[in-house]
Amino acid sequence: MKKQLLTVAATAGIFFTSFNGAASAHDKVHTVKSGDSLWALSKSYNVSINNIQSWNGLSGSTIYVNQKLSVLAPHSHSTTTAAAPASGTTTYTVKSGDTLWGISKSYGVTINTLKSLNGLKSDIIHPGKKLQVKGTATKAVAAPVSNTSTGSYTVKSGDSLSVIASRHKISVSNLKSLNGLNSNVIHPGQVLKVTGTASSAPAPTNVSNNSTTVMATYPTSNKVSALVSEAKKHIGTPYVWGGSTTAGFDCSGYLQFVFNKAGVSIPRTVSDIWNASKSVSSPKVGDLVFFETYKPGPSHAGIYLGDNKFIHAGSSRGVEISDMNNSYWKPRYLGAKTAL
Repeated sequence: MKKQLLTVAATAGIFFTSFNGAASAHDKVHTVKSGDSLWALSKSYNVSINNIQSWNGLSGSTIYVNQKLSVLAPHSHSTTTAAAPASGTTTYTVKSGDTLWGISKSYGVTINTLKSLNGLKSDIIHPGKKLQVKGTATKAVAAPVSNTSTGSYTVKSGDSLSVIASRHKISVSNLKSLNGLNSNVIHPGQVLKVTGTASSAPAPTNVSNNSTTVMATYPTSNKVSALVSEAKKHIGTPYVWGGSTTAGFDCSGYLQFVFNKAGVSIPRTVSDIWNASKSVSSPKVGDLVFFETYKPGPSHAGIYLGDNKFIHAGSSRGVEISDMNNSYWKPRYLGAKTAL
């Protein structure tokens, strides 16, 4: 069955590429490789997931190895900023599946800047909402504590080195070198250099000797409670491959939906969520737990509830609570991470 599906998908991909190829000799085509995802391709080619889906007639986020995907708008001679409908645009209308994280990457701004510009107090957005993507903030909402004149940044609760590095367009290794950090552990109130020359000695007072990569602080109990409460609302929702709505979820679509409702933006696929989240030594309630199922590496995930139980969208019974110690899940467990 799997061979037939791949054969059909590959044939469909070849047919579509042949058809689309007639549109313009200048179309840029990407051949899907193992491990690719629409989210990763959107970052690589600086276009939105919605654009890739539109240009290739995709109704969901599922793609196949060797499938040919257009990553440049038909009849266009250059890539454009994702989701930018016109030159000089200062607003963006939210579409289904959008997140602040995705929009911020498309327009080259930080999530905090978007929230400040639009007076948002959480990461939750809704289709149809108009967001200001450049200009001056209309409401006083806390923005990142950063001093551009001195090239420093003050760590806030929930920050991580990867988030700060991305925000200031430097690598994590450079950020650690600038501040003499020997681990990825940081603390709220810690002042980090984000430009300049590498520190000659480690910062002595704020760095923990703990080698485990963690977020700056653990999430508040209110956010964890909201996440777990939202997750349990959907018990019994059927599994749908590529599904990301209450009509049906796949495992990552369910996670993105639930986290978004709790005010946290995460990527769409399990592998991207794994790469974007931070490792913890053992799971706490609200953490993500990952498993290796149908392919090497993380291919399934759920939300840890405590007592070795986790909630997830399973392919057999849809959204359900399972025991991590049962004979299926225990040998497939890869580890726990946090996105809060």
